[in-house]
Amino acid sequence: MAGVGSYLKKHTEALVKDVGIEPACTLTGKSKATLGRYYSDNEEHSDRFMPIDAVAALEEAASYPHVTSALADLKGITLSYDDRRHNIDDKGGINADVIALSQRFAMLMAEYQQSIEDGVITVNEAKRLLKETTALQ
Repeated sequence: MAGVGSYLKKHTEALVKDVGIEPACTLTGKSKATLGRYYSDNEEHSDRFMPIDAVAALEEAASYPHVTSALADLKGITLSYDDRRHNIDDKGGINADVIALSQRFAMLMAEYQQSIEDGVITVNEAKRLLKETTALQ
């Protein structure tokens, strides 16, 4: 369980830093010190975790659901993160959808080609490619 706790604390820290410490305090109603305790590696704070309502409030404001994806990863579940809204009225039909998907795939392949051009895919390039690949699924 100690490894799981450390893993969740790292993702909690990423979530708070994604939102920003001041906005996180405002969103959760917690102090900087309290938020810091939620992701502290100190032994005295090993049993402190961020409440789920605070996680939900921060993930709403964050660019990525850090803690939710960590929990899913621990359970072996794959999340599909997509910031597009599929319930809007699209008037294009199936052909427009196929064309849009093909264009996105072509852009992904072009970005992949640029990433491997120097023989090394950086961490940022890999994250960007993975995010787009997941969105295409």
